[in-house]
Amino acid sequence: MAQITCRDLSLGYDGKRIAENINFTVRSGEYLCIVGENGSGKSTLVKTILRLIPPLAGNIQLGEGLRQKEIGYLPQQMEAQRDFPAAVGEIVLSGCLNRCGLRPFYNRDEKALAAANMERLGIGHLARNRYRELSGGQQQRVLLARALCATRKLLLLDEPVAGLDPAAAEEMYHIIENLNREDGISVLMVTHDIEAALQYADSVLHIGAHGQAFYGPAAEYLLWRSTDGSSI
Repeated sequence: MAQITCRDLSLGYDGKRIAENINFTVRSGEYLCIVGENGSGKSTLVKTILRLIPPLAGNIQLGEGLRQKEIGYLPQQMEAQRDFPAAVGEIVLSGCLNRCGLRPFYNRDEKALAAANMERLGIGHLARNRYRELSGGQQQRVLLARALCATRKLLLLDEPVAGLDPAAAEEMYHIIENLNREDGISVLMVTHDIEAALQYADSVLHIGAHGQAFYGPAAEYLLWRSTDGSSI
């Protein structure tokens, strides 16, 4: 059974459809990239999966014991958010909020988890630093560490290398790959980087101007782009 199954989804806001006929699955340990043009509905799909907005049609089912609050989310970062004044440790620890339930404080295990995730991503020494003082690559590691505090099952990443220089982007891709291959965490990543999608992903979902244009193995996507997908 898949962790996420999307069937006949139609996406949009206020009744206006952006994309339709979206069908795909994410299985345990899978790496799926979502690609497509600006405005095609990629980020809207992410928000729909997170239940921040409802689908206009179709449904999303969670399986293999995955609960909604166990999806780790790294959002696309806006420029204004890069100036957030909080400390790194506070931001990472906030990923444990869903674990707290009705408790108004973090317990020892949650603090240890946040510290472990910061060390895992090489930012443990930055715990007391202000987020806005960090480089773009360091900021993305902070947000990824926060997402890891919410899950050991599935990461949902929206343009995780946007705005990064090539070296920082490559480092981020390797970190994500290791979390997927070594830790078995499923990855669902929105990206404009077709080359990265083909290099790292098991499967690719391409959303075109009118909805789903391709879904299947990354190797088959390369062939599709060279034929049917050349004009999409």
